[in-house]
Amino acid sequence: MLLTVWRHGEAAPGRPDRERRLTERGHAEVRRGAAAYGAALAERGLPTPEALHASRWLRTWQTADYLAEALSLTAEEADALIPGADVEGVEALLDGLPAAAHRVLVSHQPLVSELVDRWLGEAGCVPALSPGAYAVLEAEVFAPGCASLCFWSAPPDYGL
Repeated sequence: MLLTVWRHGEAAPGRPDRERRLTERGHAEVRRGAAAYGAALAERGLPTPEALHASRWLRTWQTADYLAEALSLTAEEADALIPGADVEGVEALLDGLPAAAHRVLVSHQPLVSELVDRWLGEAGCVPALSPGAYAVLEAEVFAPGCASLCFWSAPPDYGL
């Protein structure tokens, strides 16, 4: 199974935190990244995602909207992906979902980098995910040290 862990795009300051919106730059970068993502998968012979899960916080939902449009998917809210959530909650979420060849999770720091480091079994294989960055992992089960890195990408150019 493939799993893409995607951090929301650049967000503007504000309160309450859950209502912070993407900046103009955040919108532009995520729009560009979502469009390039499908091509990056195809270039590597990887399947496109079948499911998309995101935190319900506004900036994350805005990011998921760009991905959903680019991938022709419907985003689903997942409480396991909100700020303050933990890796065990995300693993429980994945265990409770029907099988899929490829899923996307859209969430926040520090959770996104904690997930990548945990599943790869080593910190620093992928730099801490900056706003709008993502990592594509492959594993039979997403548990500590069980994944391998397919590739990662980040704005502004997403490796183009």
